[in-house]
Amino acid sequence: MSLLEWVFWSLLFLGLYPYVIYPLLVIALGKLIERRVAASDDYLPRVTVITAAYNEARHIAATVRNKLEQDYPAHLIDVIVVSDESTDGTDEIVTRIAEADSRVRLLRQVPRQGKTAGLNLAMAQARGEIIVFSDANSIYRADTVRRLVRNFADERVGYVTGRMLYVNPDGSLVGDGCSAFMRYENALRGAETRLGSLVGVDGGVDAVRRALYKPMRADQLPDFVLPLSVVEQGYRAVFEPEAILTEDTLTSESSEYRMRVRVALRALWALWDKRGLLNPFFNAVFAWQLWSHKVLRYLSFLPLSAALVLNWFLLGVGPLYVVGAVAQVVYLLMVVLALRGPGSLASHALNRYSFYFALLNWASAVAFVRFLRGQKQVLWQPRVG
Repeated sequence: MSLLEWVFWSLLFLGLYPYVIYPLLVIALGKLIERRVAASDDYLPRVTVITAAYNEARHIAATVRNKLEQDYPAHLIDVIVVSDESTDGTDEIVTRIAEADSRVRLLRQVPRQGKTAGLNLAMAQARGEIIVFSDANSIYRADTVRRLVRNFADERVGYVTGRMLYVNPDGSLVGDGCSAFMRYENALRGAETRLGSLVGVDGGVDAVRRALYKPMRADQLPDFVLPLSVVEQGYRAVFEPEAILTEDTLTSESSEYRMRVRVALRALWALWDKRGLLNPFFNAVFAWQLWSHKVLRYLSFLPLSAALVLNWFLLGVGPLYVVGAVAQVVYLLMVVLALRGPGSLASHALNRYSFYFALLNWASAVAFVRFLRGQKQVLWQPRVG
């Protein structure tokens, strides 16, 4: 094998490793280690649900009532809504609900400072032993809070995330790709939990012990920084697949792209802030998970792009590289068909998933460039389904 071939296969391996090889290794190791969570349905601590909202008048009433109607003792659950200087009537809607139910409180954050600052503000007034975080458009199944909380009966557990199901009634391009990606992520989170702790969580359906909450800077991503902080303190972050929320997918490519860039950028900064966890001398297994699931995945566009280019320089070496070049052309065609093809071709599953994989990697590339430039993002518009 020539040096160029060795470089090609090394790059291809590195690019595909976080998506294919790492999950297989986690599943295999999880079956060997199998660290179970000592959950109990009888564990019923006081719970505060916190929702940060900016101009969420369309969703906020349904979201708040959904939490009040959870299958959980009514006297043990309350809701705090932090309005990040909303201007669309969100505050008035929450105020009316609070007037009818004393378990609801509205906090108004002025000037606008973003979700993370809002969570810090609400935590100072939270009464619950367990804090549940819900997005302003997240609808829980009736038993979701109970399912989340039961895991805290295990004193080693400090953070719990549930399972997000994207609702996509129109079969839209990004929605289907996004739903498939979340199914993949949820399966990986279950496998990581069996090893000890997972790496990524869903910000719309997760919970933390109040005693473990560490205030964060406004530019930090709470969905990533907070569970990492919990692991730093020696506790587990785990996945509860029966704690389910439903949320509308984004129905435009541009909206999904902007969201993915924002999440990737903030995750890169979170990795930088928590880079001590990448040290295998702190926790070798978790460091390996963090490198594999996050660092290498967010940077996988680099080795994959290089491998794709090198493939064309190796066409004369053997038929395998010709097959690789043809595969590239076919993949590009599937992405184009997903974007611009006729109805049946644009909606074909392989085309949709090919497009979404390309979108994820392009968003990571853009986020990485912004990270290198020192750019940060604190404020953004709500997701639009």
